[in-house]
Amino acid sequence: MKQLYIKQKVFSLSGKFTVKDQQENDVYYVEGSFLQIPKTFSIMNAARDEVALITKKVFSFLPIFFVEVNGQEVLTIKKEFSFFKARYTIDAAGIEVKGNWWDMDFQILQHGEVVGKVNKEWFTWGDSYKVQILNEEMEAIIIALVVAIDCVKADQAGASSAAAT
Repeated sequence: MKQLYIKQKVFSLSGKFTVKDQQENDVYYVEGSFLQIPKTFSIMNAARDEVALITKKVFSFLPIFFVEVNGQEVLTIKKEFSFFKARYTIDAAGIEVKGNWWDMDFQILQHGEVVGKVNKEWFTWGDSYKVQILNEEMEAIIIALVVAIDCVKADQAGASSAAAT
């Protein structure tokens, strides 16, 4: 089992952060497009080769995020119409998320088998997540999924604060 850690830099306007291993070595680099349409997040390996891309669909009534891994679209995250609490669905072939993904405490399953686990680390400066990779073939997809869920949460928080003003 491999453990990786995602710690976003607080107040980072550019949306840049890294994914580290247990020895605090950089394993993945994540860079968000700042003031660009469509909003994207590129996930690169240690050699700076892009392994995943997250794109927020433009001109959509409800937010939709597309996740590509190695050039193939593997999943979408869609906001569902709801009057009260925000609800989202994750569409992916053979992949499902069980648990409370809004609080970053969930398992990722592929065809019913647990391939990864995510837990939010508390008492840290900024958001920090521990990602356990149980199937290393799924590593890029799991990291892309965690980053995509975090993008959805940031988008929802931004929409909520804009609506409050």
